[in-house]
Amino acid sequence: MLNYVIKRVLNFLVMVVLASTLGYLLSSLAFDPRSNYQGANPPIPESTINAKLDNLGVNPAKPLLSRYATWVGNAVTGDFGLTVGEQNVNEEISRRIWVSLRLLVIGSILGSVLGVGLGVVSAVRQYGATDRAASMLSFALLSTPVFLLAILLKFGAIDLNNRIGTTFFYTIGEYSADFSGNGWDLFVNRLQHLILPTLSIALGGIAFYSRYQRNAMLDVLGSDFLRTARAKGLTGSQSLFRHGLRVAILPMATFFAYSFGLLVTGAPFTETIFGWNGMGSWFIVAVQSNDINAVSAVIVFSAVLVLLSGL
Repeated sequence: MLNYVIKRVLNFLVMVVLASTLGYLLSSLAFDPRSNYQGANPPIPESTINAKLDNLGVNPAKPLLSRYATWVGNAVTGDFGLTVGEQNVNEEISRRIWVSLRLLVIGSILGSVLGVGLGVVSAVRQYGATDRAASMLSFALLSTPVFLLAILLKFGAIDLNNRIGTTFFYTIGEYSADFSGNGWDLFVNRLQHLILPTLSIALGGIAFYSRYQRNAMLDVLGSDFLRTARAKGLTGSQSLFRHGLRVAILPMATFFAYSFGLLVTGAPFTETIFGWNGMGSWFIVAVQSNDINAVSAVIVFSAVLVLLSGL
């Protein structure tokens, strides 16, 4: 067992190195950080541009392998450099990761738990009214793009707020900018801001997990060990939950792990639409601004998180 764990950890380290190397090299080849300063009015002297790029460590005039070696040397010590706005990348990650986690942990847990529950109910009541309704809802959600679902939720919440005459659902930010309370009032305010983006993530998870769990549960329902459990005196529900669900939920563990790892940087539309300054929205901004250091840091973080989830 120890040898197996050691091999997995070594494999994990190799994959992180490969992912970070590819991420840095591809972003360095694809991005042109010099274009951020060219075309300014009044024009910025070329010497000033070179000085800025040298300070960031992304000057295309220098050999790519030399820049990569410098970046690796700093990254190994935990220093991912500066953004194009000359902000510390480490500080940005430290701030934004907690923003994303507050949003995504709840959404992923709700999506997985409710999705598994809905899948089990659909399998037990196969071809019944519940199963057909769940299937139609799941297919509708799976075929709806994430950004469209988020926008529909946002417009629906605004309409509901207008109908009830007060702001119950907030559609922008983590909390109200003009909020002055604390304690319980602050918690409620943050919760009201959290509902819509969490729901947009959870709905996709419910649809995804329910389809897989339904199929896995159907494979188990006709198995011999469930019939044996019933023959030994267990009721249908006891045999289903003590034995059937345990077996049927095992294949879902891989989906749980990897989907959470990917969600942290895979929810840019949700974060952007609802004004949450997390890892996903930062990644989009970094790509748009040719920010090699920021993009490389996000890729390294994503690789570590996904591989840790799998481990």
